[in-house]
Amino acid sequence: MFDDLNDLYQELILDHSKSPRNFRVMANATATAQGTNPLCGDNYRVFALMDGDVVKDLSFQGSGCAISKASASILTDSLKGKTRADVKALFDKVQDLVMTGKSSENLGKLAVLGGVHKFPARVKCAILPWHAVLAAVEGKGETVSTESVGPSPEESLAEKAHEKI
Repeated sequence: MFDDLNDLYQELILDHSKSPRNFRVMANATATAQGTNPLCGDNYRVFALMDGDVVKDLSFQGSGCAISKASASILTDSLKGKTRADVKALFDKVQDLVMTGKSSENLGKLAVLGGVHKFPARVKCAILPWHAVLAAVEGKGETVSTESVGPSPEESLAEKAHEKI
């Protein structure tokens, strides 16, 4: 059963990476923000069409690894119709999910991102588009970076070495 679920999650990541949803520049966006991961080169701009406090439409454009592109694709589908507060709440849940692999709620398609916690160096890839969308819907319109997100690869290796002692 676990292998079937793992295969399904991998399929979903690959599907969203190869055929990303909402991968386009949104000409009528009312909010936008750039997200960059200087360590691996992931770089995305998120476009939001806001109607007051509600996300009416989302899109993204840029380049990056399969995990970051899939994460951006899934989030654009998941956040349409949500309020700013909903986006922030989901951001917190997804960030916890990618760092721990656990969630106290059923997150639907977003659960696919839980497998990333097994690869600490990829946590920043998965969460980058979430930082960008949060900056966009909060009206910050700034470039956000993953420099302070999750453990660095060196910290992860040190942590694993410490666990073995």
